[in-house]
Amino acid sequence: MKENKRRMWQFPWRYSESIAFVAGFVIIGFILQWIVGNFDYLLLQEPVNLIFGGAIIVLLILFSFARKTSFYQWFSGVPFSVTLIAALLILGLIMGLTPQVVRLHPHDHSILSRLGFRQVTSSWPFVITYFLTLLSLGSLIVRRLIAFRKEDYAFYFNHIGLWILLFAAGFGAADIRRYVMHVREGEVEWRVYNDENQAVLELPIAIQLNDFDMEEYNPPLMIIDRETGKTQPEGKPDVYQIDEKRPNGKLMDWDIELKEYIHLAVRNSDSTYQEVHMPGASPAALITATNSRTGEMKEEWISGGNMAQLYMTLPLDSQYTLVMDKAAPKRFMSDIKVFLKKDEKGDEVEDIDAVLEVNKPLRIGSWTIYQYGYDNDAGKMSTYSSMELVYDPWLYPAYAGIALLAIGSVCLLWSGNKKRRKENDLG
Repeated sequence: MKENKRRMWQFPWRYSESIAFVAGFVIIGFILQWIVGNFDYLLLQEPVNLIFGGAIIVLLILFSFARKTSFYQWFSGVPFSVTLIAALLILGLIMGLTPQVVRLHPHDHSILSRLGFRQVTSSWPFVITYFLTLLSLGSLIVRRLIAFRKEDYAFYFNHIGLWILLFAAGFGAADIRRYVMHVREGEVEWRVYNDENQAVLELPIAIQLNDFDMEEYNPPLMIIDRETGKTQPEGKPDVYQIDEKRPNGKLMDWDIELKEYIHLAVRNSDSTYQEVHMPGASPAALITATNSRTGEMKEEWISGGNMAQLYMTLPLDSQYTLVMDKAAPKRFMSDIKVFLKKDEKGDEVEDIDAVLEVNKPLRIGSWTIYQYGYDNDAGKMSTYSSMELVYDPWLYPAYAGIALLAIGSVCLLWSGNKKRRKENDLG
């Protein structure tokens, strides 16, 4: 007796049909990517994203009337969802293995760029896979809500939280705005430049810079060629990092000894320094350099200088000289006051005092303010601070999705432990 072999595309669909279905749409995505380029998220700016999001919810509700069909069962089932997750994982691996860029060079026509590998999240294959995931997950949620059971509360928290997070991250991307604002000490700024045409934009948020401060590491010492200015030995220069606990070092043929170090120093005479806590002070060190081959010894104050003071070097011979490099920043911060309109149609404002640091942003409403930079040439004497302002009105919906996911995870653990205890009691 012959076995009846199941044919492809015969309901109920399983993994083979799911893989073929998703692969087909991904191929369509690559064709679109090759022909029209990246998907333009700006097409989904408010209110388009809200209208489109509402249309998706209506579509999911109407689609639920066909929930008893084999297609609906497959579309909201495990084989299709697992295949979509695998496709997203593969695209994520491509994103991780290929350097991503914010903007493609206009003359970059490489295969990787044409296929969207350098901007995966803006590529058509990713957008199509993301959209199918949103529809499949939404169909599953609607199907389970219609057959509501309070025992499935962990499922509802997890899946609804994930759907909200995916929706906010995808459709909210079009409303995200990034600006860099340069604010001078003692001044209030509310204007930025548009990257596209360098036009001046006025924002509903203003920043006053009260003070900019910086902490620095001790600077390094190195030997340079007096004619070329190149550090020695060329290609792999020796560096002695000033450390009062380790006053001895070696640079090429010279033994270095740190006699005295002043981090905030001002020149006291033509060749000496004293400690003065004032703007314009710079690191200075009294150094003894002894040639290990000839025994020749030299001692002098050296300093890297800054915009307020000239540098000071220690000449070693006719070819080489010992210099102090600039001190690297350890920590820099901006003491600011932020003014934010409570109602963009009115004049009422909310002001907040804060100290802004790297990796310690300030969040106000839909705005997040990051410490971005300063005048690199002036260093701690910088008269302005640069701040990046990110406007993301979908941040709180994304947080709500994450919170629901977390609650659902806790509920799963609790219900699992409860079920295990019940089984143990019965056993």
